[in-house]
Parts: sequence; C-alpha cells; structure tokens
Amino acid sequence: MPRLLVRRPSPRLAEGELTHIARVPVDAALAQRQWESYVDVFRQRGWDVVEVAPADEHADGVFIEDAVVMFGDLAVLTSPGAESRRGEIASTRSTLEGAGIPYRAIELPGTLDGGDVLKIGRTVYVGRTLRTNDEGITQLRDLLAPRGWSVVGVPVSKVLHLKSGVTALPDGTVVGFEPLVDDPAAYPDFLAVPEEHGTAVVVLDDATVLMSADAPETAELYRSRGLEVITTPITEFEKLEGCVTCLSVRVRDV
Repeated sequence: MPRLLVRRPSPRLAEGELTHIARVPVDAALAQRQWESYVDVFRQRGWDVVEVAPADEHADGVFIEDAVVMFGDLAVLTSPGAESRRGEIASTRSTLEGAGIPYRAIELPGTLDGGDVLKIGRTVYVGRTLRTNDEGITQLRDLLAPRGWSVVGVPVSKVLHLKSGVTALPDGTVVGFEPLVDDPAAYPDFLAVPEEHGTAVVVLDDATVLMSADAPETAELYRSRGLEVITTPITEFEKLEGCVTCLSVRVRDV
C-alpha cells in the first residue's frame, strides 16, 4: 500500500515565506478544510496517511515536500534554503525513523528544497533557485549517482521553486505555464498549459492526476489526453506559492 506523508497546517500559516507574489489575507480555517479534503483524495484511493508531527511554530511546515524527497525506497532529507524552515527537519527525520524509511541528508552549506526536485524516470531535474544552491545539487548528485539516477540542474528565476513552474504527466511530458518557465527547451517533451495553477499535478497512477480546482481549462486539456483528472481546491496555499505537489510526500510501493 502506498503511503502519504503530510503535516497539518500551522495556525501561523498566513506568516509563511513569500518571494514572487504579494501577500494577501489567508483564511486559516478554510486552509484546514482544504488540507483535509486534499488528504481525503488519497485516503479514498487506498493510500495509508502518515502524519508528520505538527510544527505549529513553523508557518510553512505544511509544505512537507520541501523537507524530504523520495527516490525509490530512499528518502533524502533536505537542507532548506530559508533559515526559518530549517527547524522542520527534525520532526520529519523522526517520522522517517518511526516509519522505517531509510534516509540520507543534505548538509549545509548545501541547500536544497524538495519543491525544486522533479523526477521523470531516472532523471532528476533540480532547480537552481533562491532556496537551492549548487552545493546542494552536487550533494544530491553524489547521493543518487551510485543508485542509477541522473541529476540535471535547471535555471529557475520566475517562480519560487522548480515545481511552482513545471511538473510532469504520467507519460513524462513536462507541463508548465510558459511565461513562468525559464527554459522550456530544458525538457525533452514540454507541453504549455493555459493557466498558472494548472502547472502542478500529482501523479496518482499511470492514468490519473490530482491538480488544483483553479485551472479548469488545463484540466480539460489533460482529460483530452486520456487522463482521469481529480481536482481539489487549494486557494489558501496558492496564496503562499504552494501547490498540490508540496502538500505531501508520496512513498510508493517499490
């Protein structure tokens, strides 16, 4: 059974870090309901939900993908680029240990946010951003190369994280809102989508994706490609540069 690592939103969610968009009011109660609906999508499809210990002192703690990334059966604990987020790692480590998930870690001065990591087959695209530096990418490459993964650094300057701008469909096609993608040619197969919030998809299986409810035209585009598309509202997280990918870590059967 696949497992899902999640962390509940902090009451301080509205104080989360921002880099590329203006701050607007966040409804914490609505965010909690949206998070619960998001998690229910996975529960209803048979995923075992594992909650990482709450980190209420960390406004961005709900974005658990930034703290840990899975590569097959190996977890890599990250080294957050924002100092305010580095306290999220200890509880994430404890959860991995409790769940029996083997892990390695990126260490300072290397920085790496999980939102900058996009896996397509055995290729790992890593965004060079304000949160992820060359040393972090080098450490990740050194960890993964012996395990048969190829790490490719790509420039990201228009959005917070690589996966704020692009993700991938089940067939490996990279999708993104072109005005926010630095170099679409960096990917062998790129599909431009019509809406900013349509760029992020979570692959549930080979024929199904989960995405924001705020991109109906993009959802229809994906359906026209033969995919089942499940949508969920995440407006309060999108106000903080979040998306469907960063609210969970998927630990799949391997």
